[in-house]
Amino acid sequence: LPLIDISPFLTWKASPDSRAHIAAHLAAACRTHGAFYLTGHGIPRATTSHLLSLARRFFLENSPAEKAQIARQAPGAGDEDGVRGYQARGGDVVGRRRSWREVVDVYREGGGGAADGLLEGRERWPERHEEMREAVEGYVGRVRGVGRAVVRAMGVALGLGVGVGVLEGGTEGAWVLRLVGYPSLPEEGEENGEDEKEGDGDDGEQYSCDAHTDYGCVTLLLADATAAALQVQLKDGTWIDANPIDDAYIVTIGDIMERWTNGVWQSTTHRVIHRGDTYRVNVPFFFEPALDAVIRPLDACIKASGEPPKYGKIVYRDHLFAKMKGNF
Repeated sequence: LPLIDISPFLTWKASPDSRAHIAAHLAAACRTHGAFYLTGHGIPRATTSHLLSLARRFFLENSPAEKAQIARQAPGAGDEDGVRGYQARGGDVVGRRRSWREVVDVYREGGGGAADGLLEGRERWPERHEEMREAVEGYVGRVRGVGRAVVRAMGVALGLGVGVGVLEGGTEGAWVLRLVGYPSLPEEGEENGEDEKEGDGDDGEQYSCDAHTDYGCVTLLLADATAAALQVQLKDGTWIDANPIDDAYIVTIGDIMERWTNGVWQSTTHRVIHRGDTYRVNVPFFFEPALDAVIRPLDACIKASGEPPKYGKIVYRDHLFAKMKGNF
């Protein structure tokens, strides 16, 4: 995958030429690969390493009963909203299969506005892991700035002549952070026990997370050093390993960016097949539009595509809620 240094978009002192140079490389990466490695983000390695370590400790040092204390609950009394908190292995279906992973989901608070209470709650944190809460909140403050820099660069790459406002849908964009733990897949033919439920694939293949695209704007993936797990599908249909690079994010394009660009940039299909001996941990950060943002193909992108609008108008909130209900 291409390597993009985003640092010229993190400071107002950078020259227009340096930004134009990066934007050109970014445009090529998004057009041809739909994914790239991101360097120059300015987040200290100590910060990212600490967060990955805390996630690993939570998944490996807590019993199922302890994890269940912050398990995702259906919307109802109190702060339950159906999407925040812990989800055990097999709890979500991606593609045609239940995922072989466990997850803690953190969403920006502020009210989702769904009639059924979806996304109206507050975060769920483990009582004896206050350090994890502090680390997540501090990290979000930093990585949101990186997300803004990326979409600023994308705006230049698309020739929009605008800042973050258009591609984020407003300065108060939504976001989602996931702490994800991947145990090694069982050996071929090994019984999955209670995890073999309706929704598993029937072709005999095993995936930690089946092939999918992310349904938002841009995903910034912080991953541990595990290789030969994450795979990205190229435009010709072939799959390549997206192995971690030291001190770099793996960035993928989501469905909303494909809509904005009228298909000039296509959302990135990816999957996880983790057969290594280690317990893999990653922290994807989903940088999203504002919930009330109206998403439609942008005029400049319609012109660049040379085709009529491929997508109708949607409100991001409606798109997000439909995906949440389908996945969980």
